[in-house]
Amino acid sequence: MAIFKFRVYYEEDESIYRDIVIRPSQTFYDFHEAILKAYDFDNKHQATFYRSNDSWQHGREISLEIYNFEHKAPPLLMKETSIASEIKNTNQRFTYTYDFHKFWNFLVELINVSKDDDPKIIYPALVRSEGIGPKQYGTKGLLGEKFADIEEKYDLSKGADGFGEKDEQGEDYGVEEMADDYQEDGDED
Repeated sequence: MAIFKFRVYYEEDESIYRDIVIRPSQTFYDFHEAILKAYDFDNKHQATFYRSNDSWQHGREISLEIYNFEHKAPPLLMKETSIASEIKNTNQRFTYTYDFHKFWNFLVELINVSKDDDPKIIYPALVRSEGIGPKQYGTKGLLGEKFADIEEKYDLSKGADGFGEKDEQGEDYGVEEMADDYQEDGDED
């Protein structure tokens, strides 16, 4: 039996991606759950796939459920639509959007079709993971909460102690000059 391998890129940073293998007979709902698991997202929000072209433009929608959006054609449902039914060429692309409030967008590309499946693998399966994925809750940025904690712990707006300063002529005012000033101040007492 054939196996499809898809690369699922995080739209904001294409160096972050997950490779997922899936059987052609499995549904887009199975694929949806595999993507959420691969990126460590929960399954509490709305989601949809769109068949896409080389420019990532939205085509036919394959939705988790029927939403109150205007459609040119009625959407297909994930649970009723097999992966194979929507593969039109060997470089097939989809876009995947999860959580219509935060709009987590992913670019999905068919990268390989193999003839044989591996009996040791339970499909769909994550076979490669590159980059640190975004956190579902909180900021979308890569630094996120950890950087905010560092900012609070260390006041990064101040200069660091122990470094020389420049005097009015632009000359370095280093340790020796500071020691001389210290001794002069001490002699006055």
